[in-house]
Amino acid sequence: MVPHHHDKRLDVLRTRLGVWGADVFISFDPADNAWLTGFFGSTSIVAVTAEEAWLFCDFRYLEQARASVTAAQVVEFSGAAEPFLARHLNAFSLKQAVCDPSVMTLACYNRLKEHYEGELTAQPDVCRALRTVKEEGEIARIEAASLLAEDALQAVLGEIRPGMEETELAGRLDYAFRKRGAQRNSFDTIVLFGEGSSLPHGKPGNRGLQPGDIILIDCGCVLDGYCSDLTRTFVYKQSPGAWFQEIYDCVYQAQAAALAAVRDGISARTVDETARTAIKNSGFGDYFGHGTGHGVGLEIHESPRLNPESEAILAAGMVVTVEPGIYLPGRGGVRIEDLLVVTPSGSRVLTVLPKELRIL
Repeated sequence: MVPHHHDKRLDVLRTRLGVWGADVFISFDPADNAWLTGFFGSTSIVAVTAEEAWLFCDFRYLEQARASVTAAQVVEFSGAAEPFLARHLNAFSLKQAVCDPSVMTLACYNRLKEHYEGELTAQPDVCRALRTVKEEGEIARIEAASLLAEDALQAVLGEIRPGMEETELAGRLDYAFRKRGAQRNSFDTIVLFGEGSSLPHGKPGNRGLQPGDIILIDCGCVLDGYCSDLTRTFVYKQSPGAWFQEIYDCVYQAQAAALAAVRDGISARTVDETARTAIKNSGFGDYFGHGTGHGVGLEIHESPRLNPESEAILAAGMVVTVEPGIYLPGRGGVRIEDLLVVTPSGSRVLTVLPKELRIL
């Protein structure tokens, strides 16, 4: 088990309270709460003051929380969460509360305001910004999840046979994750054959595999709370044609250029532009419509975003994907995705699966 540093994380929030002139920070977000306290559950509240930290959960998670949380006092609640929290804050005369509106529903906000006697103010992306740069223990967990996913994919590729449907291959991969110890998928596994590979986030269906088909697989798993993300594109038995080799080579080169651009201090937009320009210069700019990458951690999509609108600056310790693609409607597509950690001098690629075109 890689150690957490929850006390230090809570102390960072306490420093922020002084800057805000607030008495308490409250969070309803499961990922933020896991990062702050080490509690992984679907329902919880965290409240942090200058002196105290509480994790509120219901009976379903009480034993789990008491066994895993040491940096905060575990408190059981019953009934509606917002009135319970409000009564707790009122009882401790905590009159100035800060919440993160980006991870709180409007209904939750309104219910809390209805019962809370103090002032509730918003500070967006508080923990998400703090979570962007990963600690060494977090990077180790992400790398372990990535290696597990790669091992599972390698094994499942050996089970492919003619006529196998997309859904079956996706299901085999999901099982392989669990068999190797993953808690769950990072997201719904994408397996697309033939012309279906032109859908960047298409859903597996009953399309049967035939010789000459493209096989696009985008997958990831969660291990010890942290996500991985991986995409590879293969062909079955034979290439669909010279057109496919052309777009594969283009994506391969664009991804290599973007990987080489990643370093501490570079803008995320510049990394995106590097991949996008390479694809545009090959004549396929109209067929690459998504961002080049995103952060990965407790959630599969985190900051920073590597896209044309991003204002982020990459920093050592960030874990991001680099995943350009080309998608030709009605014909097929290619995406190649690696997971990497930004370093002071460049990056370290966590994904080890080869990227050269492989005929299965």
